[in-house]
Amino acid sequence: MALVVVTFADGAAPFELLAALLVVMPLCYLAFGARRRELGTRRALAVQLAGLVVFTAVGLLALAVGPPGAGYVVAAGWFAHGVWDAVHHRTGKVVPRAWSEWCGVVDFLGAAAIVLLT
Repeated sequence: MALVVVTFADGAAPFELLAALLVVMPLCYLAFGARRRELGTRRALAVQLAGLVVFTAVGLLALAVGPPGAGYVVAAGWFAHGVWDAVHHRTGKVVPRAWSEWCGVVDFLGAAAIVLLT
């Protein structure tokens, strides 16, 4: 929660940064999954790569839309990533449960802050 406060305390960060984070987040999951050796099956790797493609597409859509609509697109992406985190937390796979819990809270609160500040 402190990260959300620090990030949004002086207003919303530039939507370009927030959109770029939508690409960085699934890359972190791929790195965790590789490090933890949990991407060994085709299905596990395909699911994570699909997440990367979807979140990258949302980030690119936000850049294409531009302000003020980009804020809502980014917020939807962050909310969707919070759901992605919840699924990972529930299954306990790919990333440590503490990571998915922390990231989910940041994503849901971040999405709310983005909407409020857009």
